[in-house]
Amino acid sequence: MRALTWRGVNEVGVEDVDEPRILNTHDVILRVDLTTTCGSDLHLLGGYIPAMRAGDVLGHEFMGTVVEVGTSVTKHRVGDRVVVTSFISCGRCWYCAHEMFSLCDNGNPNPALTEGLWGYAVGGCFAYSHALGGFAGSHAEYVRVPYADVGAFAVPDGVSDLTALFASDAVVTGWTGADQAGVAPGDVVAVWGAGGVGQMAARKAMLMGAEKVVVIDRLENRLAQVAEHIGAEVLNYERTTVAAELREMTAGRGPDVCIEAVGMEAHSNGPQFLYDQLKQQLRLQTDRPTAVREAVHACRKGGTVFTLGVFAGLVDKFPLGAVMNKALTLRGAQQFGPRYVPEILELMSSGQVRTEHLATHVMPLEEGPRGYEMFKNKDDGCVRAVFTPGS
Repeated sequence: MRALTWRGVNEVGVEDVDEPRILNTHDVILRVDLTTTCGSDLHLLGGYIPAMRAGDVLGHEFMGTVVEVGTSVTKHRVGDRVVVTSFISCGRCWYCAHEMFSLCDNGNPNPALTEGLWGYAVGGCFAYSHALGGFAGSHAEYVRVPYADVGAFAVPDGVSDLTALFASDAVVTGWTGADQAGVAPGDVVAVWGAGGVGQMAARKAMLMGAEKVVVIDRLENRLAQVAEHIGAEVLNYERTTVAAELREMTAGRGPDVCIEAVGMEAHSNGPQFLYDQLKQQLRLQTDRPTAVREAVHACRKGGTVFTLGVFAGLVDKFPLGAVMNKALTLRGAQQFGPRYVPEILELMSSGQVRTEHLATHVMPLEEGPRGYEMFKNKDDGCVRAVFTPGS
């Protein structure tokens, strides 16, 4: 079958790979109908996530049609249209029982690689390096889905493929951020990053009753999407001073909740960006925490800062003093997919969650390298490049 693979730093290509097969009775094999790029994929391309190997199939956000079912699978049949969460979880361990699915004890068959870095291993994730299990990704004609009764969900008849696609990762990650940050009715919420995840975190905050939601970015086409499709307020950090604007909006207090949805390659227009970029390139730190720093300083005293963007390891010049002295709550998480997907699909059915606007560029899988180039460089207003492996 054809698949889009990682070949080295900033190099991807489409090639022939072996088709997946059932390895466990809880597996299904899915024909991939749609699969999309994600901002966290760019960390893989840039070489910032360890344990990638040449030939690894990329892609972790996808939906498709079941073509083969393991003997222990009870919820899915051949022909079902399903969306699959990007993290792989068993549904039975202590963490899954407490609905913290990305922390699953059994989803990652290579736990030693992250135990040394983080103290404990987290769950597995499709295509996110051998540190998170070495699972083949979804930028392919077919993909094996482990623990399918836990991570795969039937798509309602009234929900289009292109809408359901983003329930796999972008929407559910945004849902995780807003919910785990504890957004309450009447709160003011600031979200750094107007990509798919940031937009969906903003939408969830609004549905939770936030009085005001502000999304911060520098790309006008993304901010325009926020205004049109999400209904939140926007700030362009290249055209204004974010901290001052947020104080003005909140009678001087600052936002109650600040959600960072940018991650380890954050950009800024200040001198700290050059400092962080140089240290990252020299491998003196693994991540650029520019947006997190701004969120910590902007958040009101006693508020909550939630890191939703992907971070891998260590950062420099983190304002821990501000966290302590301002009595901030600092949290973070990968997505708790199965906890939220049923609700998301219901809201998609009723039209309360809209996602098709994120798919600015839809193309065959064979054009995957061009899609990633457009996505990385934000060419032609690309928010997400979506691939159709069957075409």
